[in-house]
Amino acid sequence: MVAMTINDVLLTMTICIFFLGIVSLGAGVFILVSRVLSEDLRMLANETSQLAKKGISEGITGLVGNASVLIDSMNQLIRTSRGIGFALVVIGIVLNILAYYLLIQIY
Repeated sequence: MVAMTINDVLLTMTICIFFLGIVSLGAGVFILVSRVLSEDLRMLANETSQLAKKGISEGITGLVGNASVLIDSMNQLIRTSRGIGFALVVIGIVLNILAYYLLIQIY
């Protein structure tokens, strides 16, 4: 059986926290880049706005109402993706700062 000292345990915890921070930071950046800047969302937004314009010009009120609900839902989707991505980035930064603090305490 290998005997671990307190410094070995703290170093292992520091390494684990550092890698969790890197993974969280990477996931947050990936979510921000891939989900928010997605071409599908842009295309859907353009199609929906054209649908709303057509509904207004032709006097179809139900079509306009449904298109506006769809636009609001897309905006909420984009805001939620940004929020999750930003939260993961912040958590990753905090975890890396914590790992650095623990490393300073060890040495």
